[in-house]
Amino acid sequence: MTHAHTSQHSTHVSKDALFQGVVIFVLLAFLTAVEFFIAITNASVLLLSVAALLKVGLVVYYYMHVYKLLEDDDEHDHTSFAWKLATNRLGLWLFLLSDAFVFGGMFVARFNLLGFTRPHLNQELGLVVTSALLVSSFFMNRGETQMALGDRKGFLISTSITFLLGLAFLLGVVFVEWPEAIHEGLTVDGSAAGGIFFLMTGMHAFHVLTGLIFLLVILRNGWLGLYTPERHWAVEAAAVYWHFVDVVWIFYYPALYLIGKAI
Repeated sequence: MTHAHTSQHSTHVSKDALFQGVVIFVLLAFLTAVEFFIAITNASVLLLSVAALLKVGLVVYYYMHVYKLLEDDDEHDHTSFAWKLATNRLGLWLFLLSDAFVFGGMFVARFNLLGFTRPHLNQELGLVVTSALLVSSFFMNRGETQMALGDRKGFLISTSITFLLGLAFLLGVVFVEWPEAIHEGLTVDGSAAGGIFFLMTGMHAFHVLTGLIFLLVILRNGWLGLYTPERHWAVEAAAVYWHFVDVVWIFYYPALYLIGKAI
């Protein structure tokens, strides 16, 4: 394969990878709009559940690259980078799976305690912070793809945007949503609705905070030029973790804001 052919192929892959991220984001945005429309019309739990599952499937497969766990490693040398990368991926996914049980327990508790009722929350604010998190996942995917393609500047810009959007989400929940909820009488010790609301959003906010710290680490390392297209596992790990936080909110958003009658 000639150098020109290699360069042309690389450009083609670049455009395909970045374009795929745009397509997935458009689909996620469309499904979020559908969720909101369903909630204000018939509030069908079945339709809201289907929309959430479709969104999760798109994020897990295309943004979190779950299929990479099945990639065959031809190198059997346990000191090779390829072998270490494969084991690191497995370790990260096992951690996320264990973490998912924690979030899943709170999700089940929400329905066990409240049934098909929900806290009375600011719907517009919920949509805004959810949109910010979805857009941040788009830029995280874009930043990871750009690093894989050797575009360090693009990686730094996209990851910085991800950080700012994640920070906006965190501030929106903690410093806007929480005070509003308390003002409306929703408190930790006041009712089951208040307890489960602050437990779910608090645990998720903590994970967003740790994700933001992770992003700062890879931004610093990226600025120093420590990553290459061939070796940027930390960027991939940060991206997968960030998308996991997004996946959790994909379930929590309808559970807290859309499903059931407001009380």
